[in-house]
Amino acid sequence: MKYKNSLKKGSVRYIVFKEANKWYAIGLEFNIVEEGDDPSEALFFLFEAIRGYVNSAIKIKARPQILNQRADKEYENLWDVLQEKKRSSVAKKVSPRFLLSGKGRWQLYKLCLAVIIIGLLML
Repeated sequence: MKYKNSLKKGSVRYIVFKEANKWYAIGLEFNIVEEGDDPSEALFFLFEAIRGYVNSAIKIKARPQILNQRADKEYENLWDVLQEKKRSSVAKKVSPRFLLSGKGRWQLYKLCLAVIIIGLLML
């Protein structure tokens, strides 16, 4: 079976949300949940927990299953809802002509690449 994450490389989807007076950050593939007083603190704690989790997995030469867990259904559903909102928001902001032109496709590609790189640097 081919896994998304290995001991050498990988990625994680994460969500940050507020419930009552606390902010929560969830690393979906690792089933790690951290809380904080504001979104940046929750995200900082999550990234620190992920770093420790992955470093421990590397140290013990763990099997890839622990880096490729199935997220709780509640969080998967939340991820799907957020992704759909993101897609519909982008579709409203970007005209179809922009997406069809060669220059527009290249600009969109560069934007997506920049977002991916920023996300990876945050890990």
